[in-house]
Amino acid sequence: MDSMTYYVSVMGRSVIPDPHVTSYEWVIQATPQEAEQLLGLLNLMQEKEEEAFPGMVFPWPDTPEDSVNRAYEAVLQQVYREIYRLGTPETRYQIEQST
Repeated sequence: MDSMTYYVSVMGRSVIPDPHVTSYEWVIQATPQEAEQLLGLLNLMQEKEEEAFPGMVFPWPDTPEDSVNRAYEAVLQQVYREIYRLGTPETRYQIEQST
């Protein structure tokens, strides 16, 4: 299947084919299946963020902060690896410059 251009917003948790619908941070070239897989990772990231929220708001003295954020950070890293893999040359360059 042919790749299409998609516009990705990590903040907005979206992968869309139309750049005029909403704001975006990254541009990728992906098949519809790859775009759907990335959207699934963004949704998983949202779930992990929501799971970690109580631990950030009401921290327990015996729970280290890094353990509260570990699952979220792992998914976030997966999201950016996938954006880099599918990214346009400009997207890859921007990610390389930000690390």
